[in-house]
Amino acid sequence: MATSMTQIRTDLWETRTDTPLPGLSTHAYLWTPGGHNALFYCPAGDADFATLDSLGGVGDHYLSHQDEAGPMLARIAGRFGSRLHAPAAERDTIEKHSPIDVLLSSRHIDDRGVEVIPTPGHTPGSTSYLVEGAQGRYLFTGDTMFVAADGRWSTFVIPGIGDATVMAESLHLLAGLQPDVVISSAYGARAVTILDEGTWPACVDEALRSIPVTR
Repeated sequence: MATSMTQIRTDLWETRTDTPLPGLSTHAYLWTPGGHNALFYCPAGDADFATLDSLGGVGDHYLSHQDEAGPMLARIAGRFGSRLHAPAAERDTIEKHSPIDVLLSSRHIDDRGVEVIPTPGHTPGSTSYLVEGAQGRYLFTGDTMFVAADGRWSTFVIPGIGDATVMAESLHLLAGLQPDVVISSAYGARAVTILDEGTWPACVDEALRSIPVTR
C-alpha cells in the first residue's frame, strides 16, 4: 500500500496537505465503502494519484463549492473515469474546468448512499455531505464550517458572494445532524475533528457566533 495519504478511519483517507494560496491549507478525502470510492473536495495536484489508484480509484467526485474547482477536475475525471457531483447554483463557474455529471440542488440521499445537504452562505451553492462510514457518520462541511487557527469553530461569508442570514440558516440545519467525524475543506487548526457524543450542537453555536452582524 502506498503511504502518501493518511488513513483517518478504516474507510477514510486524507490526501497530503495542499497550499493553493498563502495561508490556505486544504486536503481532499477518499471514502472507500467497498466497491465504489468517493472523493470529497479536490486536491491541488496529482501527487496522490498513484495512492488513489492503489486504494481502488475514484468512482464519484463531490465538490462542496466553486472554490474547489480548477484544472484538476478534468484530470481526475480523465484518470479515474469518475462522475463529478457539484452544486447547480455554481454550474457556470465550475464548468469552466470540467462538465458536471450530477447537478445538486436539493437535499437527498443519492445512489451511492451520500446524503447531499445544501448549506449556502459561504457561497450560493455551498453543499455539505453526510455518509454512514465504517466508524461512524462522517460529515463533510466544505468551507461552511471549520476550525479556525485559534481552535474555535468558525465560518466565513465571502463578501459580495455569500449571505450571512442564509449562512445562519445553514448552520442551524447542520446542528440537527449527529455526526461523529467532521471534515472541512480549508482549515486553520485542523481539518478533521472526532467528536465526543453530544458536543456537536455547541460546536455549531460557536460557529454561529463568528457570522458577521449585518445592518
